[in-house]
This record gives sequence, C-alpha cells and structure tokens, in this order.
Amino acid sequence: MSDQFLTTALFLSVVALTVGITFWASRQTKTATDFYSGGRSFSGFQNGLAIGGDYMSAASFLGISGAIALYGYDGFLYSIGFLVAWLVALLLVAEMLRNAGRYTMADQLAFRMNQRKVRTAASISTVVVSIFYLLAQMVGAGTLVALLLGVESQAVQNITIIGVGVLMIFYVVVGGMKGTTYVQIVKAVLLMLGSALIVVLVLAEFNFNLSSLLGAAADNSGKGEAFLQPGLQYGSSLTSQIDFLSLGLALVLGTAGLPHILIRFYTVPTARDARKSVLWAIGLIGAFYLMTLVLGFGAAAMLDRSQVDPVEGGNQNLASPLLAEAVGGGDGSTGGAILLALIAAVAFATILAVVAGLTLASSSSVAHDLYKGVIKKDQKVSEQDEVRVARIAAFVIGAIAIALSIPAQRLNIAFLVALAFAVAASANLPAIIYNMFWRRFNTRGATWSIYGGLIAAVGLVFFSPVMSGGPTSLFPDSDWAIFPLNNPGIVSIPLGFLLGYIGTVTGREPAAEDRFTELEVRALTGAGAEGAVHH
Repeated sequence: MSDQFLTTALFLSVVALTVGITFWASRQTKTATDFYSGGRSFSGFQNGLAIGGDYMSAASFLGISGAIALYGYDGFLYSIGFLVAWLVALLLVAEMLRNAGRYTMADQLAFRMNQRKVRTAASISTVVVSIFYLLAQMVGAGTLVALLLGVESQAVQNITIIGVGVLMIFYVVVGGMKGTTYVQIVKAVLLMLGSALIVVLVLAEFNFNLSSLLGAAADNSGKGEAFLQPGLQYGSSLTSQIDFLSLGLALVLGTAGLPHILIRFYTVPTARDARKSVLWAIGLIGAFYLMTLVLGFGAAAMLDRSQVDPVEGGNQNLASPLLAEAVGGGDGSTGGAILLALIAAVAFATILAVVAGLTLASSSSVAHDLYKGVIKKDQKVSEQDEVRVARIAAFVIGAIAIALSIPAQRLNIAFLVALAFAVAASANLPAIIYNMFWRRFNTRGATWSIYGGLIAAVGLVFFSPVMSGGPTSLFPDSDWAIFPLNNPGIVSIPLGFLLGYIGTVTGREPAAEDRFTELEVRALTGAGAEGAVHH
C-alpha cells in the first residue's frame, strides 16, 4: 500500500507543479501577443528546451522504446527519422518562418494570397494534424495511469483520458503560450534527467558494456541475431518495405509542417534566436533519442516478452516504465516503486506539455485565422475578443480529442504520431515551401496543396489496415481496407506537392510578385517582421 501511496504522491506533485506554473503565467498574459507567442520574450536556449519539451512526446518516450523492445533494429528507425527531421526544419523553415509571420502558419501564406481562402485551408489542416497528434498523447496517458494505479479497468483509463483533456484545456485557457512554454521547459529537464538515470542504471546492470546489453536483448527477445538486424518489422515483403519508406518520408518531412512546432519559432525576439533554439533542440533531442536506444534494448533484455508483446497480452507502450521498475529492484520492491513513479510522473508531464502545445496551436489558428481573418474579414477585432475565441476553441478541440481518444486505445502511440507527421508533411509542408521559394505560387496552388494533401493522407489512412481488417486495427471486426500500407506518406506527400504545382499553373489569378519580393526580403533578413502581416 505504501508503494501505491508513494507513486500517487509523486504523480500528483508533478501535476501540482505544472498547475502552479500556469497560474503564475496567467498573471503575465495580458495581450494577444502574450497569449499566442509569450510576448516573444524567450531566449534561444529557453525556446530550445521548450521545443525539445514539445517534440519529445509520449510517442518518443513510450512508443519508441516499446517499438525497439519489440522489433529491435527496426524500432530504432523511428528515432532516426524523428531526429533527421530537424535538419529539414532548421535548413528550410525555422528562421524564414520566424521572420515572415506573426502567430500562425497561415500568416506567412496569407501575406501574398487571398486571405480568406488560405487562412481557412491552413486552419482546417492545423486542427486535423493537432487532433491526430493529441490522440497519441491521450492514449499514452490512459495506459500510464492504469499501470500506476494498478487497475485493469477500462473505465479508469477512460476517466484518465478525460482528466488529461481537462488539464490541457486549463493550461491553454489560463496560461496561454507563456504558461505552456514553462510547462514544456520543466518537462524537458525532468525527462532528460529521468531518462539519464534509467539509462545509467540499465548500463550498470551490464557493467557499462553495450555489447553484452545487445547480446542479452537478442537472446531474451526469442529472435536471436535477427533482432539486431534490419527486417524484423519492415522486411518480410515488398509491401512492408514500401511501408517503411513511406514512414521514413513522413517522419523526415513531417516535423517542418507540424503546427505546434512551427508556432514555437514565433516566441523568440530575433531570427538568430530562432536558429539558436533549433540548434539547442537538436542537441537535446539527439541525446534523448540515443537514450531511447538503451531504454528499448534494456527493456528487451530485462523484461519478460509477455509484458511488451501485444500478441501475448502485453503493452509495448509501457516498456520504459516497466524497465524503470525492473532496474529499481523489480515488482514489489520500494526502489522499483519509486523509479516507476518517477518515470510515470515524467511521462505524464511529457504528455501534459505536448497536449497543451497542440491545443494552443490549433486554438490560435481558429481564433487568429478563422475568426479574425475569415469570419470578421480583419475588421477591427479587439485583442480581447480574439483571445476569448482562442479560449473557447481550446474547449471545443479538447472535447473532440477526448471523444476520439477513448476508442483509439489499442493503437501504438508512436504509430499514431507517424500518421500526424504524414498529414503535416502532405498538407502543410508543400504550401510552406512553395510560398517561400516559388515566385509564381498563388492562392489556388496553396489551397489545392493543403486540401489535396490533407484529404489524400486522411483518406488513405481510412482505407488502410490501420482502420480495419487486422487484430490491431481500430475496427478489428470489419474489413474495408483497400490501401495496403499503414502509412500514407509515400503517396500523399508527392501528391500534395504535385497538386500545389498544378493548382498554381492552372490558376488564373496572377501571383503577387511584389509581395513575394517583400516576403523574400523579410524571410531572409527579418526586416519588417514585427510589422503587421495584414494587407
């Protein structure tokens, strides 16, 4: 009983800390700029920590270590994809986006396009990507709390998901960007320290010899040498190899189109800080993904296969917390209980920070793009009104995410995030890149690429084995799967780029060339970036 009490106390203390930060931040959130971008007051280092906090989601911490524990080498490919993606974000997007916009991704498009059409498309895309991503985090939260409290009941997991939803709405509504950023910074520090502690303890079990850790993992996995070779998950057939390529494309190109990552570039005062924050984020995230390697192979070496293999009734999303318990002394030991509580509390903080960032990105887009730019046509909307609409939107988006998360609990969370990446890379990235680098790009091209990529990615997922036809599908008893791949990226990403091109070439509206020149100067130099983007 004392162990259970300790676990719950540690857990609640993390929640209390984040709630305290939010109340503190709420007293400093007065204007729309404060709400959307924290008053642009964060340093490159602080924003780098916050980006790390936003990016190292439940999928990274729970999903990737679970995928490695189950599939060895092939599981690690998620880590590589997530990390390499930052180079695309750094080279193509970070600094130019910071210079070209104000609060949301659509600002940069609307600068030289038809405001209403482009803002509507970008806003819909932002909300869809955010909801996909939110699903993954909420499912992780339900699984985690059920493990912590030692309950199997589905009802408790459902209540947890509702609880996380309520908390995330609270962070955004009360704290705005300032509160959300500080929650992300605290969480990034906790996650790095917690992961490093478990990694050191796992390596100590194997006398700091990586080779014997990998050997033990291969032996315990029941797969032998194949566990350390490519092909366990993505090698048995041509379809699975194409699926792997599709996943890789989505992971590498998706980051540069994720709305909750893109809005983080607006929270720093200068382009130099935007660049610096991405460099800090790459360092942090790179170190973290190296640690997932030890966590995943450690789980494969030290845990019973039945604990992580869904086929045997296990849960791969719990590899890291169960590993923490094992290195602390195992089930029933005080050390095990303390470490399990610590890692679960860190994972929970991770989930809360990421869902707050996502909800903020989508509610900002609804208020700033849809309400102010489309419904009110940019007529005098007071900052108070805009922020009020953003807060109402946070409630609605939170409610939708809660409703969708409850049936999605069987799916692997790393995989759910990969879907969000595919949608972001198909819908948002083509429009962002064309807009910054192609003078002829026009409104039709932008709307075709956003809607086309979005509909293609979501449609292909709907007709894929993810939704129906398999034991781990969302609807295992039905079968309407006609698209063979789990990840739509290989089809939907090129399609998004192609539709952007065709839309532009066939569009009658002349491109606003003078505005492109102005956008180019602004994106490359930062001149005039603080001025209003409206025209």
